[in-house]
Amino acid sequence: MGEVAWVFLKLGFIGFGGPAAHLALMEEEVVRKRAWLTRDEFLDLLGATNLIPGPNSTEMAIHLGRVRGGWTGLFLAGACFILPAMFIVLGCAWTYQRLGNWPPFEALLYGIKPVLIAIVLQAGWGLARAATKTAALALLGAICVALNIAGLHELWLLLAAGVAAAALHGLGLVRPPGGPSSRAAWAPVWAGAAMPTPAPVSNTAAGGAAAATLTAPAGAAAVSFGLWPMFWFFVKIGSVLYGSGYVLLAFLRADLVERWHWLTEQQLLDAIAVGQVTPGPVFTTATFIGYLLGGVPGGVAATVGIFLPAFIFVAVSGPLIPRLRASPLAGAVLDGVNVASLGLLAVVTWQMGRAAAKDWLTASMMLVSAVLLFRFRINSVWLIAGGAGAGLLARFAGMTG
Repeated sequence: MGEVAWVFLKLGFIGFGGPAAHLALMEEEVVRKRAWLTRDEFLDLLGATNLIPGPNSTEMAIHLGRVRGGWTGLFLAGACFILPAMFIVLGCAWTYQRLGNWPPFEALLYGIKPVLIAIVLQAGWGLARAATKTAALALLGAICVALNIAGLHELWLLLAAGVAAAALHGLGLVRPPGGPSSRAAWAPVWAGAAMPTPAPVSNTAAGGAAAATLTAPAGAAAVSFGLWPMFWFFVKIGSVLYGSGYVLLAFLRADLVERWHWLTEQQLLDAIAVGQVTPGPVFTTATFIGYLLGGVPGGVAATVGIFLPAFIFVAVSGPLIPRLRASPLAGAVLDGVNVASLGLLAVVTWQMGRAAAKDWLTASMMLVSAVLLFRFRINSVWLIAGGAGAGLLARFAGMTG
């Protein structure tokens, strides 16, 4: 148990760079260094995490803790991976609330936010390339973008996309009839990892916007804030959000900003930026939001809420995963939900990008960051650090107003 705690506390403190980097670090620690399991076993667990809702890297930590230490290891590994990030983000939220108008702090966020939009754009592009396996799926995704811009509620959009994909599957337009499920068709890709064995990750974005099933109908009045409503909101998010923390943007904005008016657009951007800057799971964005809304109790409640389902799903999902993985029809429906959720992500990225690109300087930073990410594949941690430095320099030179 001491070994499990040490490994995942360490990873929780040094895990910059998002889920892909976390998975690479875990593979190095538990396969190559410590030989807890083989590479094939590691890939099997990775496939399992991509077939259940929740944050992939956190669920992978929970799986690995179970392999090494049984039920105790399961809870210990997950907690040790999450807690360092939670405390760091709580400290950032405390600082933000007290020094949010402090010029150096504003300058840091001024430089980070346009870089963040470029990072989300790159992640969305990578997911879209994997999700749009056929021309029919690409067209379905484009239709979802148009319908979302026109005002169609996220829930109906996702349901319609799933039904449409099932129908297209029957016509052989989503995947070849009787062919292998695309959910097990391509290998994970992360920096520094060389793993040729395929693992299913195509549903990484599937439930991101699927959490819209939990939202109020469009046009609903603002909801009064309370710790329990917030806790259950994040429980529901953790119960349906698949994999990518970036897709989290799609419905955090829809509910917390537009429907319930608990946050401003600026506060949400700042929360996402802090989630990117700090190590550990990107889902600790919930910690920051919870603190802004309800202090330390709110931060803890939001953190427990969004991560609790991951522990439950890892514990109970084992027998169900092979059946879901082998079902072509279930895979087709999830393919449709994938492209719909990516359409929602595209719309939100555009809206948040307009808010982050306040002037020619931030627009230029966004463009340069996108070029560095797409063309040279610069590590996002370095880009965020560069954006923070550029924001401070701009403030010092009097260019930020």
